[in-house]
Amino acid sequence: MVNPAPTATPGPRPESYAAGVPLDTLGDLIGGPRIDDLLHRAAAAAPDRVAVRDGASTTTYRELEALADRYAAGLAELTGGPGGAVAIATALDRWFPPAFFGIARCGGVPALFNPLLRENGLAHVLSACSARVAVIPPGLYERLASIRGRLPELRHVVLTHRDPSVAGVPSDVPTLDELGERAAGAPPAAPGDGAADPPGDVPDQVACIQFTSGTTGSAKTVLLSHRNLLVNAAQSARAHGLDSSSVVFDYLPTFHLMHLTITVAVGGTLVLCTQQDPADAMDTANRLRATHFYSLPVRLARLAVHPRLPELECPSLRAVLSGGSTLPPAAATALHQHFGAPAVQGYGLQETSPSTHFDSLTAPRSRSSGPPVAGTECRIVHVDTGAVQPVGDKGGIQVRGPQLMKGYLGRDLALDTDADGWFSTGDIGVMDEDGFLFVVDRVKDVFKRDNWLVSPTEIERVLLRHPAVADCAVVDHPHEFSGAVARGFVVLADHAPAGAEAVVAEVNAELPYYEHIELVEVTDRIPRSPTGKILRQELRARPVAAEQPTPRQEMRSAMHYFVNRFTVTGDAEEFERLLGKITDYMAGQPGFRSYKLYRSVQDRNVYVETAEWDDAAAHQKAVSGDGFRGPVMEIMKLAKAEAGPYTLVTEHNGRP
Repeated sequence: MVNPAPTATPGPRPESYAAGVPLDTLGDLIGGPRIDDLLHRAAAAAPDRVAVRDGASTTTYRELEALADRYAAGLAELTGGPGGAVAIATALDRWFPPAFFGIARCGGVPALFNPLLRENGLAHVLSACSARVAVIPPGLYERLASIRGRLPELRHVVLTHRDPSVAGVPSDVPTLDELGERAAGAPPAAPGDGAADPPGDVPDQVACIQFTSGTTGSAKTVLLSHRNLLVNAAQSARAHGLDSSSVVFDYLPTFHLMHLTITVAVGGTLVLCTQQDPADAMDTANRLRATHFYSLPVRLARLAVHPRLPELECPSLRAVLSGGSTLPPAAATALHQHFGAPAVQGYGLQETSPSTHFDSLTAPRSRSSGPPVAGTECRIVHVDTGAVQPVGDKGGIQVRGPQLMKGYLGRDLALDTDADGWFSTGDIGVMDEDGFLFVVDRVKDVFKRDNWLVSPTEIERVLLRHPAVADCAVVDHPHEFSGAVARGFVVLADHAPAGAEAVVAEVNAELPYYEHIELVEVTDRIPRSPTGKILRQELRARPVAAEQPTPRQEMRSAMHYFVNRFTVTGDAEEFERLLGKITDYMAGQPGFRSYKLYRSVQDRNVYVETAEWDDAAAHQKAVSGDGFRGPVMEIMKLAKAEAGPYTLVTEHNGRP
């Protein structure tokens, strides 16, 4: 997540360090010692309470417990013994909860993967975890079948259910229910036959595998223990204010394990919503008396400006909760004012199970991810020296706590922490005097679109496979609702038969939607450091240009227009001074025609600049100079830039 930093207070400041309340304040929420014990406890305490609601279907805790047992029995003979990885697609449906608990209960290790992955990504994650079994929805079968030859360790494919509308699925591919029925009708296994009993109750055993992207763009395999998941379920449930009366409304594109574990930890009800329109989703939340509405920043931002917002109501709501990327402050304010419930966000990583921070429900702070959750410590350190930074200064975010992963597959955790157990998250943040965290930048090149982590390197690899591409680079570009989208720079090969737009159309077809290139520009070269590293910050700073021919005036037919919108988050006077410095420099460059800067009357933090140049080449040469590059780096620390191409539709000079 990326948020503007709070204004630092003058005078002496202590070192930035914050710790959540002691872990023992969570009482018996942790339970254990295995993650599936959460379900045992909830089913014993409230067997007839609805555990999961999916559309018109409901599953009580008694039924969920029975399904988990049935699926465990059916999967046991396929896993190859305790500790075997069973890949499971995180589809937002009622089959995921019993399948997850069933895999854990039979001694397998659920390896959670995104069902939106295309073939190459799917092959990578299934191969990385050496999955012997894959549990998938019917719609994913064809995609998986096309790469089975690349997965020699994958022995069995199991469907969550059958769907008559999905063609091409062989009838002999079993479903979870069919496996459970076979197991129920089979004679008891003799000692030593079939799968072994589940491993002993050891909290530090691997309970779950998840995948994340590193700085190189390749997926890392994260190992989480039973202790990690149990503790973080309790930490998050307490921070989010959940109890047995909670109705957790899950309005997300895929299943996030945390929403299941925190709900079961308190014995609440989890509602799965797949409606497209956020207003329709809120209508459903109101009908089902949701208490906690979980969604993505992009969906909440759309809800906040939805034309039906004035008529929506949900008096049962206690909180609107967001995570994964920035919740725009304007959206948070609008939702809070309309529904009377705080709209808050948190912070975390796959490596931290996932939560480390959550904002206050009683006194939330704009743009903050809040203080650390119980039993968690956080500090801000200098990126180069590792020295702890003073309160209010930017630096690398480091965390430690019982929810920190066992490590990456094949790599000891000690290699990714310091001698005292601190883990660097790869993000840049600021901590205020009360220990509230503000995430302001990223160390890594990866970014998030609609809460999906996007690796520019992975997109570049696909681009470079195209015969028309000689070189390329991808960076994040600000987007009002999605947080960021991919912006591509392409060097076309000599005599390339396809233009940039055609190339992008073909490349996007190979990528999940959140990795699609939304803006593309042809360039003569990709800026690189002496060691060959792409200078992404330089590319981010380039305005988005659009050629805008005007047939009425020959002189203007070659003119290029640039329009940039800025939202200032720092010192406005310094922002204007730096823009003036750039303008003075640009005005002296060949090809410059005119420049105007406007400031919004309604919101004085919003500026719009327009510029005219003879041609794109002249402008490109100008922005490559130090007179532009130096100040623009400082400007990007003070404001968010939203540049975009515009087409001149009509023009009137005041004369008939």
